[in-house]
Amino acid sequence: MGKPKIGIYGLTGCAGDQLNILNCEDELLKLFEIFEIKSFVMASRAKDEEAKLDVAFVEGSVSTQKDLEDLLEIRKKSKILVAIGHCAVFGGVQSMFMGNEEWIKRYKKVYGKENAVTLTPPLEPKPVSAYVKVDAVLPGCPIEKEPFLKLAGKLAHGIIPKNPDYPVCAECKWKENECLLLKGEICLGPLTNSGCGAICPSHNIPCIGCWGPIHEENYAAEAQLLIDKGYDVDTVVKRFAIFGGSERAEKLRKFLEKKEG
Repeated sequence: MGKPKIGIYGLTGCAGDQLNILNCEDELLKLFEIFEIKSFVMASRAKDEEAKLDVAFVEGSVSTQKDLEDLLEIRKKSKILVAIGHCAVFGGVQSMFMGNEEWIKRYKKVYGKENAVTLTPPLEPKPVSAYVKVDAVLPGCPIEKEPFLKLAGKLAHGIIPKNPDYPVCAECKWKENECLLLKGEICLGPLTNSGCGAICPSHNIPCIGCWGPIHEENYAAEAQLLIDKGYDVDTVVKRFAIFGGSERAEKLRKFLEKKEG
């Protein structure tokens, strides 16, 4: 059947996900033996953008018209599209407080007018799934080496994996970490997708949610817990919004204001 043909692409983001793929180092040559790399500009200038792909990995949010055009072309030529990293999966920190055209006000404040940057028109930052079908996701900010290699291995065997739907708290318990919420820290472990191995809490650092929210998060219960511990509404909402997006933040603010009212 030949090697699966893949492309690795970046939209608007820090390129940290592509960099962590390069950081696979010991496994990188084996990865290149298994797959036929048609496009990966961080690794090689050689590319074939006309090739049909078995798998396309896309990082970054759709934040410009060019991002959108590139994404639509990638989707058109790919059998499987995988969103990698928080920006591609959830929109990234650039989508913290969006909606209601607020992004245009901030854009004008920075650049002076809406179309000051003429290279490509700006768009409100959104995840890849806002525009095209996404077949699999790998969260993280940035993605981690081991989860990526496991994902690539499954895709090489024609398996489209699903991420576990349990929170970072489970990984903390397996490692017998002391609960940081009980110590009064703003830890988003109960609301955040697992898969990172509870790296931050294992070093006594509260989880900030970079793997994105789990499907059935009980954000209301944790928000109330934090309010009861003395945190104000703005502090809680901003922490939830960093990797949860504006929609989640707005729902939370309305809930807390209703409770206080």
